[in-house]
Amino acid sequence: MLESLYRHYPHPHCALIFTNPFELLVATILSAQCTDARVNMVTKDLFRNWPTPAEMATAPLQEIEEVIRSTGFFRNKARSIKESAVRIISDFNGRVPETMEELLTLRGAARKTANVVLGNAFGKNEGVVVDTHVGRLSRRFGLSRHDNPVKVERDLMALFDREEWTNLSHLLIAHGRNACKSRMVKPPVHPICQEFGVRCICTTMERENES
Repeated sequence: MLESLYRHYPHPHCALIFTNPFELLVATILSAQCTDARVNMVTKDLFRNWPTPAEMATAPLQEIEEVIRSTGFFRNKARSIKESAVRIISDFNGRVPETMEELLTLRGAARKTANVVLGNAFGKNEGVVVDTHVGRLSRRFGLSRHDNPVKVERDLMALFDREEWTNLSHLLIAHGRNACKSRMVKPPVHPICQEFGVRCICTTMERENES
């Protein structure tokens, strides 16, 4: 299955645009209940105004809210971003921490967010990012029977080699976004789903290969 995913999506990558761990942390917090495309639009202005943890920590909360308003739940997200920046300055010498335990102390950084930052900013495979696509395809492909993201992550970690954990998320997200949608009503069209006998109504569109 992993070989098939790599064959169809040969360049797995994080869809969020970032240049450093702090930018990725903030972008991931903003991505909750929001598309990556929208987040990437918003972060252009956000990081232009407050590019570092120190500057974000002193930014007026209402001004952060206005910049990120279109991502939804903007008040809670703005508070998470600002308080995380404050903690990074006060407890971590201005640098985003590089361990799961430390990242989980930041407001707005649950395990999914921590996995995104560790895997993509620091190259550390501490776990598997389980979003809506990863959870859905994990159940559809028989990789997990669970709905709980933590339990799905545990199952995926047991099935795949540690060095593949970060890319596995990107591969499943790419397939879920581009081809294997949520409906399940007729035989699949996409060769990956045909190969593994998955019931779905997927397409053959693969934007990853076109980029």
